[in-house]
Amino acid sequence: MDAQNSAKVNTRKRRKETPGPNGATEEDGIPSKMPRCAVGLRQPAPFSDEIEVDFSKPYVRVTMEEASRGTPCERPVRVYADGIFDLFHSGHARALMQAKNLFPNTYLIVGVCSDELTHNFKGFTVMNENERYDAVQHCRYVDEVVRNAPWTLTPEFLAEHRIDFVAHDDIPYSSAGSDDVYKHIKEAGMFAPTQRTEGISTSDIITRIVRDYDVYARRNLQRGYTAKELNVSFINEKKYHLQERVDKVKKKVKDVEEKSKEFVQKVEEKSIDLIQKWEEKSREFIGSFLEMFGPEGALKHMLKEGKGRMLQAISPRQSPSNSPTRERSPSPSFRWPFSGKTSPPSSPTNLSRHKSAAYDIRYSYLEQNKFGSYVLLAQVQPGLTKNDAYGPQSRQGGHTEESVDP
Repeated sequence: MDAQNSAKVNTRKRRKETPGPNGATEEDGIPSKMPRCAVGLRQPAPFSDEIEVDFSKPYVRVTMEEASRGTPCERPVRVYADGIFDLFHSGHARALMQAKNLFPNTYLIVGVCSDELTHNFKGFTVMNENERYDAVQHCRYVDEVVRNAPWTLTPEFLAEHRIDFVAHDDIPYSSAGSDDVYKHIKEAGMFAPTQRTEGISTSDIITRIVRDYDVYARRNLQRGYTAKELNVSFINEKKYHLQERVDKVKKKVKDVEEKSKEFVQKVEEKSIDLIQKWEEKSREFIGSFLEMFGPEGALKHMLKEGKGRMLQAISPRQSPSNSPTRERSPSPSFRWPFSGKTSPPSSPTNLSRHKSAAYDIRYSYLEQNKFGSYVLLAQVQPGLTKNDAYGPQSRQGGHTEESVDP
C-alpha cells in the first residue's frame, strides 16, 4: 500500500490551468533519476514484432516496492500503456510521460489498437491505424510499440511481453460489456495510475472542428482543396468563396483603420510639438515687439529724440544786436502769387524803394551771425546797390557799390 502511495507521489499531475511548466503543479513529486538503459530518443521506437526476445531466460515480475527502489540497468521495469491515440495530442504525450517516470528505471511499451477493434468498441477514428502507429512511434517517451493491441489484456498477453505494470488513469473504463476493463489488473496489483490532462482530448478537438466547420471548410477551399474532396455542395462552395471575399475586404478596411489611427496619432503628436514650439516663439516675438513698439519701447524714445533734433534744426535762435555783420551774396525774393505787393523788408533800417512798376523782383542781402543763422540786412530793386538800401548816408560817405543785375 505504501508503495502505491509513493507511486502516486512520483506521478506528475496535469491540470488545464496551472502556473508551472508543462502543466505541473507545485505539489507534484519529482522522481529520482538514474542512467537510462532504453533507446529510442534519437530514432523512432521499434515495433514489438521487430524485436528479438530471449525466452531462454525466465521472466520474474518485480514488485512495486522493488520497482520504486530501482532495478539494475539490465533489468528495467517494463510498463505497458495502451490506447487509441487518435489525433495524437499533448494529453497523450503527458500520459506517456507520466508512465515513463513511474519508476527510476522504466521501459515503456505502448499498445495501439487497430481500426477494426476501435470502430467496433469505440467509434470511427480520424486517423487510420498506420497513422496512429507512426504518431506514437515518434513520441520521445516510448521505447516499444505494440501494433494491433488487444482491447482487454489477457494473462497470455502480459506474459508474452513480460509486462510488470499497466499504466492508465484510475477512472473506471467501461467497455466491451465490462464496467472496468482494468479491474482484473487492479486486483492483481499490477495497476499504476496516471492523471488525465483536463481540457484536451480527441473528442474536444473534433468538437472544435465540427463547431467551426464553415471556417475550416473555407480554409481548406482557400488552400486548394476541391468541394468534392470536402464533401461540400455547389451552393455552399459559392457561399464560402463569397464569405472569403467579404472577410478580405473587412480585413483591408480594418488595416486601413489601424493605419489611419496610427497616422492621426502621429499627426496629433507632431501638432502638439508644433503648437508648443509656436507658443514659445510667439512669446519671444511678442516680447521683442513690445520692447520695440510698446508704450515705453525703443521706437518711442527714438521718435522723441528725433523730434527734438528736428525742432532744434528748424527753429534757430535769434542773433544778438551787437553781432558783426558781413556782406553776403544777394538772394532773390519773389512776389507772392496773386499779390500786387512784394513782401516788406524784414530789416528795421529804412530801405529805399524803387518806384518803377516795371520791376517787381527785389534782392535780399543776408549775413550769417556767430550762431550760424542768416539775418536779413536789406532788400533792393534790381539796378540799385546795397548802399542805396541803407539811405543817402551811405552814398555821402563816398562808399560806392556796383548795381545788381537782375
